[in-house]
Amino acid sequence: MEETSRKAWNGKSRGGSFGHLFFILVIKYLGIRAAYFHLLFVVPYFVPFAPKATKAMWRYNRHILKYGKLKAGWMILVSYYRFGQTIIDKVAILNGMANRYKFDFDNYEEFLSVLNSGEGVTIIGAHVGSWEVGAPFFDHYGRKINIVMYDAEYQKIKAAIEKHGGDKNYKVIPLTEDSLESIIRIKAAVNAKEYVCFQGDRYMSDKNVITASFMGADAKFPSGPFLVASRLRVPVVFYFAMREKSWKYRFYFKVAAPVARTATRKPEELLFEQYKKELEAIVSRYPQQWYNFYQFWN
Repeated sequence: MEETSRKAWNGKSRGGSFGHLFFILVIKYLGIRAAYFHLLFVVPYFVPFAPKATKAMWRYNRHILKYGKLKAGWMILVSYYRFGQTIIDKVAILNGMANRYKFDFDNYEEFLSVLNSGEGVTIIGAHVGSWEVGAPFFDHYGRKINIVMYDAEYQKIKAAIEKHGGDKNYKVIPLTEDSLESIIRIKAAVNAKEYVCFQGDRYMSDKNVITASFMGADAKFPSGPFLVASRLRVPVVFYFAMREKSWKYRFYFKVAAPVARTATRKPEELLFEQYKKELEAIVSRYPQQWYNFYQFWN
């Protein structure tokens, strides 16, 4: 295995600001279906010209999902196409086109009861599906949502979204080299009875990780979201928004059980175990909506 494929995620998501801007303009002037059609020409480009991502998806399909060679190759194209669809859907929904889609909710009432509890809440998701398509459904709750996001990832698409992509109904807490500043902002948001959202599947340094068996092979996860969430002593919810057939999304909400230190386990480890179980179930059900386009497994 090449050394570069072993490295942690570099803080930048696949898909640049130009790609976001292109689909924003296509949707505005030609419509959603036209944007989907353009994907048919964009997707083949990424197979040879995004070699690290393609290599990572090949290994995911072959060694994690156990696909044969022909199916593994085809599913790389399917994954890229699904990823493009989620970008298009996100832009469309954030620009007032939510009525073009259908939405189903799992455990939504319990989730709302947590949001209405009068406490701060931590929400942990992953780079599967498209969490941002749920923004319109948070309604007035959205003004209290703070997304914790690596600064490189945030800055990459910020300009295009602000110029052409409508209003986002949430705030962003960028993670920078000054981690203390980020922690202070996270704590302030929780103290203000707001909601802090993390992605629990990507890390940038081997210093603070949890290594665990995931989907049958060892992988590393960031310990930070689970450490912070367990220390804040507020409700924790796992949230995933997954694309289904016929222009439909299904939102999954799972309220985590309270955790406390035991003789052998730390609170963050117990919280992570709950998260891992939920994420494994989601990835098993929607294997082509796994959007970590780098060598995730050890």
